[in-house]
Amino acid sequence: MPDRGSGPSGPRIRVGRPSRRVRTLLMTLGILAVLAMAFVMFAGFWTDWLWYRSVHYSSVFTTQLWTKIGLFFVFGLLMAVAVGLNIWLAHRLRPPLSAMSLEQQSLDRYRMGIAPYKKWMLLGVAAIIGLIAGASASGQWRTWLMWVNGVPFGQKDPQFKLDVSFYAFDLPWYRFMLGFGFAAAVLSLIAAALTHYLYGGLRITSPGARATGAATGHLSVLLGVFVLLKAVAYWLDRYGLAVKSSDFKATNNWTGLRYVDANAYLPAKTILFCIAVICAVLFFATLWRRTWQLPVIGFGLMVLSAILIGGLYPAIVQKFQVQPNEQAKEAPYIQKNIDATRKAYGIDNADVTPYKGTTDTKDNAKLRSDADSAASYRLIDPNVVSPAFQQLQQERKYYQFPSTLDVDRYNDKDGKEQDTVIGLRELDLKGIDKRNWINDHFTYTHGYGAIAAKGTSVDVNGAPDFTESGLPTSGQLPSDYQQRIYYGEKTDQYSIVGGPQKELDYESEGKGQVTTNFEGKGGVSLSNPFNRAAYAVTFNEPQILYSGAIGKGSKILYNRTPKERVEAVAPWLTIDGDAYPAVVGKHIQWVVDAYTTTNGYPYASRTTLGETTTDSLTDNQRAVVAQQNQVNYIRNSVKATVDAYDGTVTLYQWDDKDPVLKTWMKAFPGTVKAKSAIPEDLRAHLRYPQDMFKVQRELLTRYHVTNPAQFYSGSDAWQVPDDPTNKDGSAVPPYYLSMKVPGAESEGKKFSLTTTFTPNGRPNLGGFMAVDADAASPDYGKIRLLRVTDNVQGPQQVQSKLNGLPEVAEFVRNLRGTDSEIDYGNLLTVPLGGGFLYIEPVYARGGSANYPLLKKVGVSYGDTTVFRNTLADALSAAFGADGATPPSTTNPPSTTTPPTTPPSSGNATVDQAIKDAQKAYDDGQQALAKGDWKAYGDSQKALQDALQKAADAEAKAAKPAS
Repeated sequence: MPDRGSGPSGPRIRVGRPSRRVRTLLMTLGILAVLAMAFVMFAGFWTDWLWYRSVHYSSVFTTQLWTKIGLFFVFGLLMAVAVGLNIWLAHRLRPPLSAMSLEQQSLDRYRMGIAPYKKWMLLGVAAIIGLIAGASASGQWRTWLMWVNGVPFGQKDPQFKLDVSFYAFDLPWYRFMLGFGFAAAVLSLIAAALTHYLYGGLRITSPGARATGAATGHLSVLLGVFVLLKAVAYWLDRYGLAVKSSDFKATNNWTGLRYVDANAYLPAKTILFCIAVICAVLFFATLWRRTWQLPVIGFGLMVLSAILIGGLYPAIVQKFQVQPNEQAKEAPYIQKNIDATRKAYGIDNADVTPYKGTTDTKDNAKLRSDADSAASYRLIDPNVVSPAFQQLQQERKYYQFPSTLDVDRYNDKDGKEQDTVIGLRELDLKGIDKRNWINDHFTYTHGYGAIAAKGTSVDVNGAPDFTESGLPTSGQLPSDYQQRIYYGEKTDQYSIVGGPQKELDYESEGKGQVTTNFEGKGGVSLSNPFNRAAYAVTFNEPQILYSGAIGKGSKILYNRTPKERVEAVAPWLTIDGDAYPAVVGKHIQWVVDAYTTTNGYPYASRTTLGETTTDSLTDNQRAVVAQQNQVNYIRNSVKATVDAYDGTVTLYQWDDKDPVLKTWMKAFPGTVKAKSAIPEDLRAHLRYPQDMFKVQRELLTRYHVTNPAQFYSGSDAWQVPDDPTNKDGSAVPPYYLSMKVPGAESEGKKFSLTTTFTPNGRPNLGGFMAVDADAASPDYGKIRLLRVTDNVQGPQQVQSKLNGLPEVAEFVRNLRGTDSEIDYGNLLTVPLGGGFLYIEPVYARGGSANYPLLKKVGVSYGDTTVFRNTLADALSAAFGADGATPPSTTNPPSTTTPPTTPPSSGNATVDQAIKDAQKAYDDGQQALAKGDWKAYGDSQKALQDALQKAADAEAKAAKPAS
């Protein structure tokens, strides 16, 4: 018997399966973990659905969803079947016995290893490839919807005589299908080849034939399919020439056929198509001839033909036929490009008028009188005065105004329309004294009131002359409009409203803190615990789930910026960078301009929206929201509004002839209201959009020329000048201004959007562009171009002349002495009396008021530049209507020119700096007379440096010794 005493002592531990209770617990935890993960993934989908339903655009969500799902499953299944079928077929066609070789013996191990799992591996590989293909295809939902809903343009391209809709809607889908076909053929070929190799159908080192007859036939068919798809690609490439981009001497963004395309590439593509079809037939013939000889010869011929016919021949045509006489050869194609580009960007009806730019009028009194009625000169620059609004009308630290205000039109107390600068007092959470979750999302939920000021005048101190102000606001706007602003450009946080937690409405001296509860129809209900849990996951905020501040009636507001809301409900639109507020009836409405675009308009040159729409005022808030950055067709087809109180989004059809919008309206029926549904009080505030204008002006720098020879030479090419009031080299922004436009049918002032042009590489004025921006006008959208024929000073030159005036130098020195800075406002350009009148407000910032106050006005007309306290004084001085002879920069009197021997200031540094300034000024005038722009620029820099040196020396001398 065994010796029991010799064994280990103590209790024995029995190792076995966990108890039933532990297994149940583990299984429960596993199920809960899976459910939690599923809920996290489902929460984003569910909250998106709730949001779209709350704004009454659920059809947009469902159309996108079902389209993506359909594309995912259809193309995922097609790819999975194609690859899986070829793997199965390769396995079925395997030889019954593998060759006795080291290669096949090493493969036997792999064959034996996967034998039990062959079906699962087949399904797994096909499923993975199908999932990837389906996910890629679902991203083509826009392409599919445009193809299936495409509406004819009613315009045909000049080469193939096909409707433009073929290039805009059909060709992109065909190219996607072709790309999908190539991917399926290549993946099937790779998968089949690997399977044949694994099971001995293909041999690399084994003796005998390299491939069995079955493998040869199978792979040949797949290669034939690939070559046949290449033939289809060659055929589509023929039409692709009409929308092909290339660099050309006439323009860097050339689109469409040129001489070499029409006479070399086009026939080459046709020949290559025929060769590819023949080559594909040879590959298919291997099913009967079981030899690679003919297909390989055919494929080699196709490759050689692609090199010679598709590459070398066009290069020879370009070198020996086009280059010796390029202008004449390319002229017909340049004309097609000009016509298509002008049509695609809506600039084909631009009215181009020669304009001297210099006046022959000697009657200064008449010019002075005409200047009063030529325009409503906007002295309040919306790009400068935001700090004044902030300082004077902020009222509480938790309110803010946008850095760039907006220009609109409202009636004054006499019922006359006046240009008005307007901004909304939006919420600024950074100004809250005590930051916590309740304050951030429950108490401080909205801004309050629209603040407006006259655009053409200021008060006695130079501050904005407010027509609507206070908290709550009062003034010339309707007294009963809804002042609460729950949706705004700077409102990017979520708020929970309408429940048991009261919101701070506003604070006033007499009433103290006034509270409110949101009563709008917008927002998503949080009364349902499931919704609360979903939003707790989506916003990563657990307190939403259990907070007692949320109860019956609670709603969550998010996606609160106007552009964000419009882009979400209309994801097929490109959104203008500048949404602007308008008080319409009893509500504040954000107006958002939206565009339909395409990249497939034949012969129309392309532009890059992100670059074209950028100017000195563009920031992240004012950047265009583009669905596609490269476009060659654009229409302002939709005017959208977002209610600042309840967030209601309304889309109105503005361009009822645009086929792209009609296509999207077919895809998303019921989302866009008819143009006739726009209320008249809203129409009065609609205006021509800035980003559309900036795209058109960029194209008009070259496409104002309609003669092919002149266009080719570039002799009359323009450029958009840099902003003369900004040193970062960005383009000058366009300006809204009520003005009289030469050539207009009516002589009254029109609310216009304007800009200037300078010739390429030169600073003088080349052209002036104005578009009728009043949506209520019968001439809305009419573009008028003044082509300047005389040598007229451009914006940068006028700014330099103004900076060089002694009065400006003295003004700057005085400001520096009071620890203040100078801010230049918008340099407005107005045609007047055959010439151009420049108006520039000048602000002082600092000292006792840390916000800009209008202190001076610069005016320039012809050779005269003056700097005065008021616009009236400046105009009178410029035209000599104040009893004095108007100063002339070509022969300036002592009142405006620095004296030849300036009086001593008692400070040697200052005296020397003034002498240097005088010399730089004289050098600049001499260079200007000679047309030496480089020397002129150098002299202006020297002038600025000298004035800065004098100002610094005086400021240093004024400081008491320590």
